[in-house]
Amino acid sequence: MTGPTATDARIDVDALVRFTQELVRIRSVHEPETGSDESAAAALVADLMRGWGWEPQVTEVAPGRPNVIAVVEGGGGDGPTLGFEGHTDVVTEGDRASWSVDPFGAEIRDGRLYGRGTADMKAGVASMLFAVRALQQAGPFPGRVVLCVLADEEGLMLGAKHFAGTELARRIDACIVCEPEGDEVCVAAKGAVRIGLDFHGRMAHGAMPHQGRNPVVAAARLVAALAAYEDELRDAHPEHEHLGVVHVTPTVLDAGSHDQINVIPAEAAVRIDVRTLPGVDHAALVERVTAIAREGAEPLGVTVEATVIDDRPAVEIDPDHPVVRAVVAAHERECGTRPAYGGVPGATDGTILQRDAGVPCVVYGPGDKWIAHQVDEHVPVADLDRYARIYADAARAFLTAGA
Repeated sequence: MTGPTATDARIDVDALVRFTQELVRIRSVHEPETGSDESAAAALVADLMRGWGWEPQVTEVAPGRPNVIAVVEGGGGDGPTLGFEGHTDVVTEGDRASWSVDPFGAEIRDGRLYGRGTADMKAGVASMLFAVRALQQAGPFPGRVVLCVLADEEGLMLGAKHFAGTELARRIDACIVCEPEGDEVCVAAKGAVRIGLDFHGRMAHGAMPHQGRNPVVAAARLVAALAAYEDELRDAHPEHEHLGVVHVTPTVLDAGSHDQINVIPAEAAVRIDVRTLPGVDHAALVERVTAIAREGAEPLGVTVEATVIDDRPAVEIDPDHPVVRAVVAAHERECGTRPAYGGVPGATDGTILQRDAGVPCVVYGPGDKWIAHQVDEHVPVADLDRYARIYADAARAFLTAGA
């Protein structure tokens, strides 16, 4: 450790840990069939903000799915606008019997806080909130901070897409996205294209296949051909320093009935999750996948419809950008070591903010980079305070340097 920063005495660590536990105990899985959503988690965040004298804007971007936005003025004159971003939704816990703890119990054991969403990313949300409160209490600073606690990051990123369309989002000069990255300062994030291919054939008896047009065979031909297309993309776009290689992954193949194996179905569906690097042309990619599907389908008399379900570009930020420099320097002051640069294997809300609102984003947050969505998800309790200190330090450095 290199010694205390100006914000150390202001962070109420016990309150920070308690608040993180409260957030984790809220099952903020988007699950319409059970009535589960982000509303209770968003309300908890908004109540904390109001208790500090902030005035959160709560906007439902879909039923039960609120964004919570707060602007904290520094009181130190003109200066830049810095964003902090996190999300309230979490993925399902899956089979509870496979957990060694209650997935929503927020149990602390051996210095770790356990539960679904601890790393991804309620620890990051809590740390950024308490960091900005510490920054505010430490005294005036130039400019302002915009706290963005958004809905639906785990789905179609409706919260980020809604917020990115606002004038406030376009006024943000840079943003720290508080996703778990295991102390890496992530300056790049992979793109994602999710493609739906629907095959339309003709039903027939399994004993009379010549009377039908089998969409299952057409779908299988596409899945088999995707491996070669993945190799083609990797040849054209070599491995990225921080992001690795392109992945073309079929994730859904759906057709027919388990109870009527003697029926050739009329319909089949394939869903593909493509993870891209900077420089990959998404429109050309979709066109090529569609062409491959049709090449296998048309000789069978099967037609194909292609749909882009979601499209997120690969994004990068210059490692010399002021917000990256501020985070790196704050990490170094707090930890005594220089952090590694890295890349996000999946997209984040920052991808949308960068694409739609032109906001440069760096991704850096508490928790292991690879623990998200796993059984016994956890975050080191010490990370909460440590990241809050780093966030507050980085914010002041960025805002002061840009004033």
